Amino acid sequence: MAVRTPLRPATISPRRSVPPSIVRPHYVESTGPADLDDPMVKDADTVARMRVTGRIAANALVEVGAHVEPGLTTDELDRIGHEFLIEQGAYPSTLGYKGYPKSLCTSVNEVICHGIPDSRPLADGDVVKIDITAYRDGVHGDTCGTFYAGNAAQDVRDLGERTHEAMLRGIRAVAPGRPISVIGRVIESYAKRFGYGVVRDYTGHGVGPSFHTRPTILHYDEPRARTVLEAMAQETAVVCSDIPALREVAGDAAHFVAADDTDAWVDALTVLLGDEAERDRLVTAGSARVANYSWERCARETAEVYREVLSG
Repeated sequence: MAVRTPLRPATISPRRSVPPSIVRPHYVESTGPADLDDPMVKDADTVARMRVTGRIAANALVEVGAHVEPGLTTDELDRIGHEFLIEQGAYPSTLGYKGYPKSLCTSVNEVICHGIPDSRPLADGDVVKIDITAYRDGVHGDTCGTFYAGNAAQDVRDLGERTHEAMLRGIRAVAPGRPISVIGRVIESYAKRFGYGVVRDYTGHGVGPSFHTRPTILHYDEPRARTVLEAMAQETAVVCSDIPALREVAGDAAHFVAADDTDAWVDALTVLLGDEAERDRLVTAGSARVANYSWERCARETAEVYREVLSG
C-alpha cells in the first residue's frame, strides 16, 4: 500500500444554515444530554419512520459519493450533502451535535472516522469515508460509505471491498436470540483471512429517536458482549452430518441461509463455534473419515444436506 503524506487540518468554513421550518433534534442549541436512553426494541411506528429517514440518508450518501473526485474539497462535499438533506425536509444530524460544525463527516485516508470537512482538495487516489445522517419525523437515519478519488491503488480497493463484505457478513449474522457478539465475531474472522486488523477504538451503535443509543456494536470478537437480540420462533439447522461434533454444537442456534450459499454457511458456523481454533479442532476430531475436510467443503456439504431437508 502506497505511503502518503499525513493529513493536516485545513480551513473550516462557517456553519451552514437550516431553514426554520425543518425540525431540529433535541440536542441542537441545548446544554442537555445529546443522546437519550431509547428502548432497544422499537415499536412498529418508530421502525416505519426509521425506514423512511434511513432511505433519505442512503440517497444522500449516494449523491455525495458521486461527486468525490480529485481537486474537490471535502467542504464542497459537505455543501452537497447539506443541501440534499434540506431538500428532503431533513435536518443534518451531525450539525450541532456536541458542537460538531458540519453536516456530515469526511474521513480521508488514515483518518478512521468523524473527520471534519475543510478546504483541503482531494488528491488522486485518496480514500474518502463519508458519514451522513438525516433527522426527520423524530428519528435519525445513519449511514456511511467509502469512496475513491480518481485512481486508488489496487490494494486500497481490495481493502475497501473486503471491508464492505465483512460488514455484509456481520449483518447476515444478526438473528433473534443471538448475542450481539456474533456480529463482531464474523467480521473479525473474515478480516483475519486477509491479514487485516479491526479497529477497536470506535464501535457501531443503535439509532432511532436518539442519534447514538443502545446497543453498542463491537466489530471484533468480544464474548462478554452478551446483549441478546429479541427472540422469535426457534430456528434449526442441519450441520455436516458426517461431523457429529459440529451437528451437536449447532443445536438451534444457526439462522436460515440460502441452501447453496457456501459463504453464508461458513459465517454461520463461525458464529456457532466461536473461533477458528475451535472450528478446526471440531472438523478434525469429529470423525476420522473427515480428517482432510476443508472448512469450505464442510460448509458446502452442509448446504447440500440442508437443501435436501428443505425439499423433502
